[in-house]
Amino acid sequence: MRQRGKSYENEENLLVYANGVSLVIHPISPFIPTVHANYRYFEIQDKTTGKTLDFWFGGGADLTPHYLFEEDCVLFHQEHKKACDSTKDLTLYPKLKKICDEYFYLPHRKEHRGIGGVFYDDFLIENDWYKTFRFSSFCATAVLNAYKEILNRRKDLKWTEENMHWKEIRRGRYAEFNLIIDRGTKFGLFTPDARIESILMSLPLVARWEYMHQVEKGSEEEKMMEVIKNARNWI
Repeated sequence: MRQRGKSYENEENLLVYANGVSLVIHPISPFIPTVHANYRYFEIQDKTTGKTLDFWFGGGADLTPHYLFEEDCVLFHQEHKKACDSTKDLTLYPKLKKICDEYFYLPHRKEHRGIGGVFYDDFLIENDWYKTFRFSSFCATAVLNAYKEILNRRKDLKWTEENMHWKEIRRGRYAEFNLIIDRGTKFGLFTPDARIESILMSLPLVARWEYMHQVEKGSEEEKMMEVIKNARNWI
């Protein structure tokens, strides 16, 4: 891991290059989870010489189910563990999972946003551009592999009005995180001449807030809340 907060002399002579790709899917079906993924690259160059002074990667992905299908959660984490293990560092997956669990958390609710995944920032593997890019590519593939399988498993399930009502409550929590906690959203909103629609593209189309809402004991919704309250090791 890299240390943040590095400073440079003659900052007016620096050129900052940033590139990234983001994916957020909020399915209609309450039985198909919301998925989020983001991978980004930063580079600092000297304007005069064109020399690269520094570079790093960031990114990750997390899954936010509304109903608990444990095999889907396991699959999502298995695919990300494969990506992490491809680096030959078997400690990487648990480290990045822990960071993800801690970041995607609503402290005012004492709830995690979902069932996690992996998350990293200001990150390089052995100070090597190619190795870190390759790892980020493997992580992106892990998301696609897992989510396509989850879609195929859940796309034909029928739902009720009660299921949709619960989905909208959970999406209210998703909106809370993105507007109150998420660093990227807050950074974007305070950027001059920012394109607000792009910054808020991760918000669900429909969300719900109900005063003192409580789930029914023994219900499928309560099973989901037990996982949301207490992060679990899925592998």
